[in-house]
Amino acid sequence: MTYEQILAELKAKKYQSIYFLAGEEPFFIDLISDYIEKNILDEAEKGFNQTVMYGRDVEIGALISTAKQFPMMSENTVIIVKEAQDLKKIEELKSYIDQPLSSTILVLCYRDKKLDKRKALYKSLQKNGLYFETKKLYENKITDWIKGYLRAKDYTIGNKASAMLSEFLGSDLSKISGELDKLCILAPKGSEINASLVEENIGISKDYNNFEFQNAVMNKDVMKANRIIKYFEANPRNNPIIVTLSVLYNLFSKVLIYHGLTDKNPQSVAKNLGVNPYFVKDYQKAAEVYSLKNSVKALNFLREADMKSKGFNNPSTTQADLLKELVYKLCY
Repeated sequence: MTYEQILAELKAKKYQSIYFLAGEEPFFIDLISDYIEKNILDEAEKGFNQTVMYGRDVEIGALISTAKQFPMMSENTVIIVKEAQDLKKIEELKSYIDQPLSSTILVLCYRDKKLDKRKALYKSLQKNGLYFETKKLYENKITDWIKGYLRAKDYTIGNKASAMLSEFLGSDLSKISGELDKLCILAPKGSEINASLVEENIGISKDYNNFEFQNAVMNKDVMKANRIIKYFEANPRNNPIIVTLSVLYNLFSKVLIYHGLTDKNPQSVAKNLGVNPYFVKDYQKAAEVYSLKNSVKALNFLREADMKSKGFNNPSTTQADLLKELVYKLCY
């Protein structure tokens, strides 16, 4: 099941006896467990029937004993175990999972790890509970996730605005969702979250960001690139060189792939590059400016700059000077 399907069932009051939420992306684990914590029981019921505990503080025997208790003046007991990856002897939980109490809703938040699917515990969960495993979203999926998140709240977002958010906020879904929630407060229901709203309220400079820096390099606009570098130099905490180099490396890696494609149809290009079709024209233009040979050279220049930024054969050159040198090599 997807997290959307799990939430839909919860909202329809269709409950599982056990929710084992595992995997690399904590956002989805927190989303489901928070919904259960806030919505299954009303405030009067929570005092007697809802327990939140942490894996490092509870033993399996005590957890099972709590799970076997019947609710008081309520249909359900809710037990949420946060940081369940810290539980010792978790395999011993199988005895309860084999025969769970129907009135108990047990939620285990097994962050950054997953169960061994060869073990008996996992097989028991398949029969008597719900095992949900999350994975980190690939970088090229973040913009689509942003659009889906806003669509569920009755908002839309432009391609440039979603790309800016992805580039500026990275792949931390909790951080992204928090910023999107702020934007939703500022924009009328049913409206579009545009680039101007993002620039004004998320701390992204309209003209001086990695998105614009990449465009300057793509067009070999040296003056614009150096203006942005000067801004980065004055605001180093918000503009670390490792992020800028990563953005450019991603660009030229995709340009290199583009040169190797035989089918240049936009939909085919988008699929092979792993990008939104809206951005295909940018890579087409970059490929016109940078030949296959120059794209390979660009990747080598980026590797050199990355090594120097980490101090290799570079005792004193500043990050700003490294970027200026890189721009010169890329554009001339």
